[in-house]
Amino acid sequence: MEAGGFVSRQTSLDASGVDRRVAASAGAAGTDFRILGGRLMSASEGLLGSFSPSTTGEQDFVSVLHRSPAETPTSAEADMDYEGLPQGASTSTHMLAGSVAGIMEHCLMYPIDCVKTRMQSLQPEPGARYRSVVDALRQIVRTEGVWRPIRGVNVLAVGAGPAHALYFACYEKIKFSLSDAVHPGANSHFANGVAGCMATVLHDAIMNPAEVVKQRLQMFNSPYRGVLDCMGALLRREGPASFYRSYTTQLTMNVPFQALHFMTYEYLQELLNPHRQYNPSSHMVSGALAGAVAAAATTPLDVCKTLLNTQEAQAIHVIQAEAFRTVYRMGGVPAFFRGVQARIIYQMPSTAISWSVYEFFKYVLTKRRHQRRLRGDGDR
Repeated sequence: MEAGGFVSRQTSLDASGVDRRVAASAGAAGTDFRILGGRLMSASEGLLGSFSPSTTGEQDFVSVLHRSPAETPTSAEADMDYEGLPQGASTSTHMLAGSVAGIMEHCLMYPIDCVKTRMQSLQPEPGARYRSVVDALRQIVRTEGVWRPIRGVNVLAVGAGPAHALYFACYEKIKFSLSDAVHPGANSHFANGVAGCMATVLHDAIMNPAEVVKQRLQMFNSPYRGVLDCMGALLRREGPASFYRSYTTQLTMNVPFQALHFMTYEYLQELLNPHRQYNPSSHMVSGALAGAVAAAATTPLDVCKTLLNTQEAQAIHVIQAEAFRTVYRMGGVPAFFRGVQARIIYQMPSTAISWSVYEFFKYVLTKRRHQRRLRGDGDR
């Protein structure tokens, strides 16, 4: 065990070795020990260590016993929360991990996002009527070229980097601050939801212009030659305000989306990864399910946002307050759920990728920083 409660060494023990150690410890200290769910428990001190399967079929024992008598184990140390190595990841770590996660998420899922935008069109042209996501991709590639589904991905990548850097850094900072105030020493769903809402305000302020340009380029028969041509045309014809026409609608959609998203993710982490160790499969499953729940619940708002961003010819004078009435008038209640299948198919892998990449980079960067600190302490 090294300083700060960070485990860097695991000692392989066979079952008999473990029994001998437990028996010896119990006999010497007069303490009752139990092995429960792969963890070594003490009746007086709680968690003492855990057993995890190694690649060779043996069991690795991760001890949290080795601390000076004056130290009192906290619940965070007992759970061995990798997020707290050594005292929580720095803001720069959250920003770097979030930036990489955001760029990868949006770039990898961009073709599905293109299909979602087209399927949400209230009155699609005859050449843009699709039966399913797969049918849409097939038709787009066949009639418009293989590169058409990723047209505009560059502007989204430029926006996603800084937007997600602020997004995750703000979320982590507010989450831990509020959790300590509301429910010290435990996870607070209220804090998770509020942190997600506040992070969304910063994220959308950066992403909204990129979203407008992206969706204009994604539409069927888009008149723009590229990103710069689209931006120039918007400035000349509609003014700078066109880049933020849907900002309040986007916030109206994304605030509940992100509140649901983060609360569902953190809740699933409590179930699937209660000790908050780095666990890629739990991050992926939790992210995918959280994205699906939030996406389905907020699809009506996403349809209104797409209407405002693309300003379809039949609704060119739509303002934010009239977006809901316009959608209802043009298609009734079903119109609010146009593209819901594509939206869920997009969001599930999207949020799974985002959380998996984010947690991976946060873990790696924090672990490296901790190891450098230990080497520095050793040199002194």
